[in-house]
Amino acid sequence: MQAQQPSNAEPVAAQAKPPRQRDRERTLKELQLALHRLQRAGRKVSIKGVAEEAKVTSALIHNRYPDFAEQVRTLTNKSTRAQRDEKHDLLQREREKNRQLRALVDQQIKEFADMASVNEALRAEISLLNAMANGKVLKGPFGGKNDE
Repeated sequence: MQAQQPSNAEPVAAQAKPPRQRDRERTLKELQLALHRLQRAGRKVSIKGVAEEAKVTSALIHNRYPDFAEQVRTLTNKSTRAQRDEKHDLLQREREKNRQLRALVDQQIKEFADMASVNEALRAEISLLNAMANGKVLKGPFGGKNDE
């Protein structure tokens, strides 16, 4: 015996929608229309927002339409070229700061060495003057003109 279908039910093949034909140009046009609709409505423009408006996934935009994704990023001031240039400028500024700081460190190391040398000479002189004050040494090599 055959099972009878209810009269109000359509056949299974008629109920399921066939998958949509893939057409890159049509999809790109739909994405551009979705972008224009978002801009006219004053809503936030993003790749995710455009994807939702066009009823596609954001991965599709990233993977299949990189030029369109770059166009959306440019509108949101997140262009990869602009980001790269901004980071390059920041890197150049930081390198210049680094160069100036290294020069300062080198200068301070030289000054430190000079001060250490002067400090040792003053310690030797203080030691000699203390010895003279205590009567242990009568005369020292000070290098002055009147010393005899």
